[in-house]
Amino acid sequence: MNPVKYQETYRIASARFAGWDYGSNAAYFITICTQNRAHAFGEVIDGKVSLTLLGQAAWDCWNAIPEHFPFVVLDEFVAMPNHVHGIVVIDKPPPANVTHANNANDANANVETQNFASLHLGLRSRVTQRRSVNQFGPQSQNLASIVRGFKIGVTKYARCHQIPFAWQPRYHDHIIRNAAEHEHIRKYIIENPQKWAADCFYESK
Repeated sequence: MNPVKYQETYRIASARFAGWDYGSNAAYFITICTQNRAHAFGEVIDGKVSLTLLGQAAWDCWNAIPEHFPFVVLDEFVAMPNHVHGIVVIDKPPPANVTHANNANDANANVETQNFASLHLGLRSRVTQRRSVNQFGPQSQNLASIVRGFKIGVTKYARCHQIPFAWQPRYHDHIIRNAAEHEHIRKYIIENPQKWAADCFYESK
């Protein structure tokens, strides 16, 4: 896979997709860069990321997302030297007053997301379901609030440990449209450390 072509094809700039409800059920591929692409999270050595303390904190904050947003299911994630990639699945239960008609097509039904994209129910079987009680009161229930909470967590760790750090203000997102695309993006995230030198985010330290 050509990483540059992949970026051009599958990444959407952080200006949101017009008309899309980013609080709706779907799988989202997100990329967040450090300010000036500084190598804050570690270095790639022999195809693996050797994490700094802040890089480990990024992993910890990622894994803690469902503690603050119980409707979120986490999928693949990686902290690269100057950015992170991850897949967030928003999986809110339907309203209690909504009834679903029983028919022969239900077994193959998709979770429809505003007649634009659909999150195949089969995706969920590939993702570890993590649920917990929200201990922090009401939260905005959309992708921007999830990303903002993650960024705040990492920034707070850096400040508490006196580590110079800042995020790039914007982030990239892509709405994952089907199971094949989901697997393609998962593969990209997993292989990112091995292909670091060819990545469009690559910058030597």
